[in-house]
Amino acid sequence: MKKDKEDKPPSDRKKYLLPRTAAIIFSEVKRDFFPTEVQYLTEKDAYRDAKIISEYLEKMRIKTYLLAGNEKLAAKLRRAKPQLALNLVGSVKGQEYLASTIPALLELLGIPYTGAGILGEALSYNKFLVRKLLQQNGVPVPNHQLFNTYSDPIDPTLRFPLISKLNEIHGAVEITRNAVSETEKHLRERLKFLIKTYNQPILVEEFIVGREITAILLEGLNKKVYLAEKIFHKVNEKYIFVTFEDQWLKVKGGGFNYQKYQDSILKEYVKKAFEINEMFDYGKFDIRLDPSGRYFFVDANSNPAFGPKELECAIASILDLYGISFIEILKRLLMNTLRDAQGKKLLPITNNGVHES
Repeated sequence: MKKDKEDKPPSDRKKYLLPRTAAIIFSEVKRDFFPTEVQYLTEKDAYRDAKIISEYLEKMRIKTYLLAGNEKLAAKLRRAKPQLALNLVGSVKGQEYLASTIPALLELLGIPYTGAGILGEALSYNKFLVRKLLQQNGVPVPNHQLFNTYSDPIDPTLRFPLISKLNEIHGAVEITRNAVSETEKHLRERLKFLIKTYNQPILVEEFIVGREITAILLEGLNKKVYLAEKIFHKVNEKYIFVTFEDQWLKVKGGGFNYQKYQDSILKEYVKKAFEINEMFDYGKFDIRLDPSGRYFFVDANSNPAFGPKELECAIASILDLYGISFIEILKRLLMNTLRDAQGKKLLPITNNGVHES
């Protein structure tokens, strides 16, 4: 597929400045870290995915270290001394909110890294707070409420149907057909189950009937937004959305595929959301489009699942629609991280220790 003109590197940037060594930091995954099998399934292939990404880096002549995000990480980083780290950690000891400890460690060690910093990663695992930040800054979100107990009074301004989500866990965990409630009785039962099982608050928001668009923002020499609409295979459901089963279990007849979507207004919303949530390098947003043409941001991921198209990651699948390969994505991320590190004087502005591809 031919690339869009705007995606071609400028003529004086035909060669890429790349590190000679890099660490890929991935989630350490054990079944007993997670309260349920479904949450475990979202991370069980973390090492496999990191290994596949390392093969791409090796093709780019970058020596790669695969390191688990656990208590031994600091010592291993000191020994390896990578020039850059790809932070793919989605949880530490099964707790997603602890993912922000990885950029904190990398900051302490002075190692440049891809993805969001401490604040951006911490924000990502509080969906309610993200909603409030977006809303305060003019980015549209559905009407919503945070429930700390299943008996909390329901905000009278909320209108059914309502969808309930774990406030601190991504990966579509517990987003099943049962996630949408049409009555208060059903909602209370679901809240009771989720709070007792996962021991965390639950975000409840109005379900937006309509289409769903995924936005990827990728930083390079500038911020570029790539939009794709999800085309669902099941169209006879009352409420059409991506369930956990669609995303992770590949149920026959379910799922979706992407097709290009364009709207300059939505792109500006995405850029604003990216900045508000302190994201860096790349980010992913899910947006619902109602029948009257209004957008509503329903999810924001600072360090979304990252990998090539064969791993069925949204970032590679969507950018492939625009003629951008996974190698190109890697080059943009690595270049952006090195430029940022040079600006912070974490790296000298020389060719020492880097190579051109």
